[in-house]
Amino acid sequence: MQKIKVEHLTKVFGPHPEQALRMLDQGVGNADIRKAGHAVGIADVSFDVEEGELLVIMGLSGSGKSTLLRCLNCLNPSSRGSIFIDGEDITRFDHEQLLDLRRRKISMVFQHFALFPHRSVADNAAYGLEVQGVDAAERRQRALEALELVGLKGWEDSRPGQLSGGMQQRVGLARALAVKSDILLMDEAFSALDPLIRRDMQQELASLQRRMKKTIVFITHDLDEALQIGDRIVLMKDGRVVQIGTPEDILNNPANAYVERFVENVDMSRVLTARTVMGRAREVAFPQDGPRTVLHKMTEGSDTSMLVVERDHTLVGTVTLDELGKAVQDGRKSIAELIQHDAPTIAPDTPLTDIINLMATWPYRLPVVDEQRKLLGVVTRPRVINALAQSSANHPADAAPESDERSANA
Repeated sequence: MQKIKVEHLTKVFGPHPEQALRMLDQGVGNADIRKAGHAVGIADVSFDVEEGELLVIMGLSGSGKSTLLRCLNCLNPSSRGSIFIDGEDITRFDHEQLLDLRRRKISMVFQHFALFPHRSVADNAAYGLEVQGVDAAERRQRALEALELVGLKGWEDSRPGQLSGGMQQRVGLARALAVKSDILLMDEAFSALDPLIRRDMQQELASLQRRMKKTIVFITHDLDEALQIGDRIVLMKDGRVVQIGTPEDILNNPANAYVERFVENVDMSRVLTARTVMGRAREVAFPQDGPRTVLHKMTEGSDTSMLVVERDHTLVGTVTLDELGKAVQDGRKSIAELIQHDAPTIAPDTPLTDIINLMATWPYRLPVVDEQRKLLGVVTRPRVINALAQSSANHPADAAPESDERSANA
C-alpha cells in the first residue's frame, strides 16, 4: 500500500521563484539560475514510498536530499508539484492541517539530537506528546514504552548530559516513536556519531523497523549506510533523481557513469545478503523420522547434514551424517536425541560478511529462517562463492547451479 507519493516536485529559493521555474522549463542549468539570483533545491522529483518501507535518499552535499526531506512535511513549501500522504495532497493543506499532520502523522529525527538539557530523558521523549496536549500520566507511560523500545529502560530520570552520543540519539528516536506517528523522517540521524556507535544505531533501527513496520524516509550521504539499512535507495545529484532501486539494483545496474563512480569501491560481501544467495532446502527431515530414513534422504542429496523441521516448516535443528551412521549401528529408531537444537541460523538480511565468518566455524549448510523460525531456504559455500565471483565481475549475483545444492557439504 502506497503511503507517500511525490509527483514532479520542485523547490527553488530566491525572490522570484516563477522566473526560476520558467528557466528550468527552458532547460537552463543550475549554475545559470544561480547567476540570476536563485537556487534550485530540487527539480522535478518523483518517487513513492510503500507503507512499512525504509526508503533512503542519498547523495553528496548539495544534492538536494535534505531540502527534499523538509518538503515532505512542508517545512520547505514546494514551488511546484504534489506530495500525497495517504492519498491527500499536503501541498494544499492550510496552516492548521499542516500542524496536525506534523503532530500526529509525521515525526522527525534530526542529525543533532535537539534535546532539552534541563529536562529528564523521559520528559524529552514525551515532548511531542506534550505538544499534542496528552495528559501527564499517559505522556509518561508512552515515553517509558518508547525508551524501552530503543534500549534505554532505566535511564528515564537521567539528564541528556549524562548520556553518550549514541544514547542521546536513541532519546531522539524514542521521542519520535512515542508520538506513534505513521511516518519517520530521519535527516542524517546517525552522521554525528562515532563509527562503532553509528553501526549499532543502524542495526537498532533495522531491528525496530522489523518489529514496528514504520514508513521511514532516511537521509544520508554515506553509501555504506544506505546499503545497510535501505529497502530502496533514491540517489540524487544536483537536485535531481539519478536512480531509484534496491541496493542490489543500484550496485549491479548503475544508471550512468556518476552512479558507477559512486558504487565502484563497495565491498560486496557487506552488501549482498542471505536472501541473495539462499537456495531451496530440497530435502528435510522430520522429528519422527528414523535414522535410516534420514540417511536415505542424505544419500539422495549427497549431503553431510540435514535440517529437521516440523510439518509447518518450523526449524527444529540439524542432524549430521556421522551421528546418523552411529545411530544406525546402535539400532536406534528415532533421531530425536541426535538433533542439534542450538545449530546456528541466519536471517534473510544477514550480510555475506557475517555468513562467511560463521562458515569458518560451522561446516554445514546454514538455514535461513524468519522471525517465527520458519525455514525459508539454505545458504551453502558454493552459493556464497558464486555470488561474490559474479559481483566482482560486475554482474548480478545469479543463483548457483542446481548441482551446487546437491554437492554442497555446507
